[in-house]
Amino acid sequence: MEYSGDEFDVIVVGAGIMGSSTAYQTAKRGQKTLLLEQFDFLHHRGSSHGESRTIRATYPEDYYTPLVLQSYKLWQQAESEIGYNVYFKAHQLDMAPANDKVLHAVVESCRKNSVPVRVMNRDQLDREFSGRVRIPEDWVAMATEHGGVIKPTKAVSMFQTLALQNGAVLRDNMEVKGVERDGVRGGVWVCTENGERFWGKKCVVTVGAWTTKLVKTVGGIEMPMQPLETAVCYWKIKEGHEGGFAIGGDFPTFASYGDNYIYGTPSLEYPDLIKVSMHGGYPCEPDKRPWGPGNTLAPNTLAPLKEWIEGRFSGMVDSGGPVATQTQLSQLCMYSTTPDEDFVIDFLGGEFGKDVVVGGGFSGHGFKLSPVVGRILADLALSGEAQGVELKHFRIARFRENPKGNVKDFL
Repeated sequence: MEYSGDEFDVIVVGAGIMGSSTAYQTAKRGQKTLLLEQFDFLHHRGSSHGESRTIRATYPEDYYTPLVLQSYKLWQQAESEIGYNVYFKAHQLDMAPANDKVLHAVVESCRKNSVPVRVMNRDQLDREFSGRVRIPEDWVAMATEHGGVIKPTKAVSMFQTLALQNGAVLRDNMEVKGVERDGVRGGVWVCTENGERFWGKKCVVTVGAWTTKLVKTVGGIEMPMQPLETAVCYWKIKEGHEGGFAIGGDFPTFASYGDNYIYGTPSLEYPDLIKVSMHGGYPCEPDKRPWGPGNTLAPNTLAPLKEWIEGRFSGMVDSGGPVATQTQLSQLCMYSTTPDEDFVIDFLGGEFGKDVVVGGGFSGHGFKLSPVVGRILADLALSGEAQGVELKHFRIARFRENPKGNVKDFL
């Protein structure tokens, strides 16, 4: 079939990390691909910018771990094609009170998926990291080799560049206002705010915090996704201890469960600073954000972080307060969170059948999985199924069956 300039095999709406990875996958398979972005490429108004994201295989839900293991390989494959690194290897350390259900579920998930783990008590952990990381007497820690850090903006740029090199067409400042079924020849029309229309055999929607709005407009479906603003905090490593917390040595990416879910990465993006932040955030409207610190660094957020740092890093990291925060206009990030914090990867259905695929609700933990999510979304668009992947936990219909989504025994 001969294509005009406005006709494509696949149109991907949204050029954050998921859309860019999807466009790379479809273009690499020889499909004429269009990638549309409502803002500038590599903008800072969504969920795909910034300096670091953790990659880890330690999930309490056992259906994520196989996807993470596949993603490691796909990150490295993309790096080999582009010629530079976006993934930096580290081990992963998880810690929690000994009776914490989440950590117990993480251990079982790793064992079920043949991920080797080492469980340590306080004294063993103290020896493992020469006193740099300490836990209370009634806590335990679990270490695996599967950790690391991803450079987000660099990763988005990588996938966009690879998509372009494989023949994709990339257009930014193209806000999509609707998707319409072509009742004559099949496929869909994607309509933009500026009046342009593009025809595609298939369409993949990956618009992050704008998913609820666009999916309701296109398919009339209410998607229970709540955008959250979240702050990222960097803390000063005290003089003489900088090397012990840097990437490339033995210091791990880490997560801590219990009353608060706290996570962090070794020193990488800013010299002598370590990232330690709290998972979660405050509800926001993506088109009407306050663009300021607001509640994201409220005392009830900072106090637990200060206490945690003071209790874990043996005085080697200044717990007085963060010296840098990504709460400025260009850095404040959004989560797009579902009630169960599981993804949505599914066909839109209805009049569109399998012609429109939706990927969203990545809930602050999807970035690491973007290579495999892009592959899955491409599979669904091109063949109507994703071979070798179980997607039942990511169905849109789960929220009609239970407004809270998937039931999790460890919560």
